[in-house]
Amino acid sequence: MQTPIVTLTLNPALDLASDLPALIPDTKLRCTAPSLDPGGGGLNVSRAIAALGGESLALVALGGLTGDRLAGLIRDEGVAFLSMTAPGESRQSLTVTETSTGRQYRFMLPGPIWSAQDQERVFALLRASARPGAFGVISGSQPPGVPVDFPASLAQAMPGLQVVLDTSGPALAQAVAHPIPNLVILRMDGDEAETLAGDQLLSRSDTADFAAGLVARGVAQMVVVARGADGSVLVDKDRRIFAKAAKVKVKSTVGAGDSFVAGLVLSLAKGEPRETALVWGTAAASAAVMSDATQLCKKADVLRLLPECVITQI
Repeated sequence: MQTPIVTLTLNPALDLASDLPALIPDTKLRCTAPSLDPGGGGLNVSRAIAALGGESLALVALGGLTGDRLAGLIRDEGVAFLSMTAPGESRQSLTVTETSTGRQYRFMLPGPIWSAQDQERVFALLRASARPGAFGVISGSQPPGVPVDFPASLAQAMPGLQVVLDTSGPALAQAVAHPIPNLVILRMDGDEAETLAGDQLLSRSDTADFAAGLVARGVAQMVVVARGADGSVLVDKDRRIFAKAAKVKVKSTVGAGDSFVAGLVLSLAKGEPRETALVWGTAAASAAVMSDATQLCKKADVLRLLPECVITQI
């Protein structure tokens, strides 16, 4: 049995990924044939959950011909989803890998501007889809026109759900400065944590101290901070733990955070302890960086890497 999981993606993208020998200005660059994937924070979490053998319901805002193309790609991956009409045309993103150096360039378009009426449709869909006790994952960038405190409004529209927030920039700063009531999990990466802390978090203990401060202030019941290739820290009122990332050859960091959230939340939805959930999230993130471009974690890789993601107390 698995507790239901609902993910929300307001700003999905048609992710294109291609290679070229070298990125040179002021010239025509001949790229390889692109791969196409449906992208966006919450949608990627649902895709990774499906790859790990779990189930979720993805709520996705889709618009225009690009939205139609996204819907087809989501169906092809076997992810259950409900769509709402987004204003304008769904955005696209482009990831280009320079094969001569291995460097990767990511070009992210902003997406259409949302009006107040567009935003109200989100709340209607949430009210219709929310199931008490389920995990509700709010992940990814916010579309233009949405207020900075929109995650708090979304959480309030999900009564009875265990809300998970994985965002960045002004929306993350707002959630920390003005805590969202009953937020269960807040996740961020190391750079975001250092920006909020106003200082470098050089050691795992530094990261745990920062996260513990957020928990003590009521920002979230559980705070997770990714420390890149080192691993991830999880802090709640009872524990300060660290899971070491597996040593793998990195192809692309795209989707690592979304794969982490998928592994963590799916494990919790199965009733497993938080230590186990942190291991699953860390292994999923490690597996994701082994994949090309916009691809996510693969279950076989995650299972193989689990023993390397050892838990230690901080």
